[in-house]
Amino acid sequence: MSNEDETPENPLRRELPDEVPAAAESPEPAQPLQSARPSSAGRRRLAEGLWPPRVSRAQLIVAVLLFGLGFGLAVQVASNSDGDSALRGARQEDLVRILDELDNRTQRLEDEKQGLEDQRTELENSSDQAEEARKQTVEKEKQLGILAGTVAAQGPGITLAIDDTKGTVKADMLLDAIQELRAAGAEAIQVNGVRVVAGTYLADSGGGVKVDGNKITQPYRFKVIGKPQDLEPALNIPGGVVQTLEKEQATVTVERSTKIVVDALRPAERPDYARSSSP
Repeated sequence: MSNEDETPENPLRRELPDEVPAAAESPEPAQPLQSARPSSAGRRRLAEGLWPPRVSRAQLIVAVLLFGLGFGLAVQVASNSDGDSALRGARQEDLVRILDELDNRTQRLEDEKQGLEDQRTELENSSDQAEEARKQTVEKEKQLGILAGTVAAQGPGITLAIDDTKGTVKADMLLDAIQELRAAGAEAIQVNGVRVVAGTYLADSGGGVKVDGNKITQPYRFKVIGKPQDLEPALNIPGGVVQTLEKEQATVTVERSTKIVVDALRPAERPDYARSSSP
């Protein structure tokens, strides 16, 4: 055998055939029978270069972000297209039913809105009515307090002064004066610091007169609130209060005033048996 036959074959020779450098020198295409081995080796080296992949940290982060962005866009497009596709694919009867439901819902919302507005208006009116009722109640309480003598009062009226130096004026004469003043429209009366009310009584008491048990002496001084133009003539009518007192030798003076203050008060009494019948 020759020396060439005895020389062992180089392993790299099997991996890199002779045709590879030959192809680099000559631009002519390789023969079909000789191109199988180089093509197989190129694919193997390409596969070894791609796997396992050599990925850096920055590339991994970018890949994750791109994946998340793409997933979000896909979900949004799918959700938007679902409703449109559902309506596009719906039958005419279904579309009519959907429109009816929307109209009914709109009407319910309008009814609810109107109900809330009516409720607000009712509350506003009720609050106004309650405030007005409260004011009326306070005013009515004041009026009743004046009549009952539990609150002070002021207003136009007259002052009636009776000077009885002879001691001839009796309780019934003063009572006639009170009755005449009431008939003429007197709203509040005070005699010598005693408030005259509906249940007031007068009685003679040894050189003086008792008003509701309180003894008063002359000169008797009446403070009367009412219309002066009616009160004074009522006392001065012929045969009236003034003439009767003057016959008893008493001196009577009546003066009009634009402001009379009646400040004598009566304690508010609680009834023993009577109760309000209102709820």
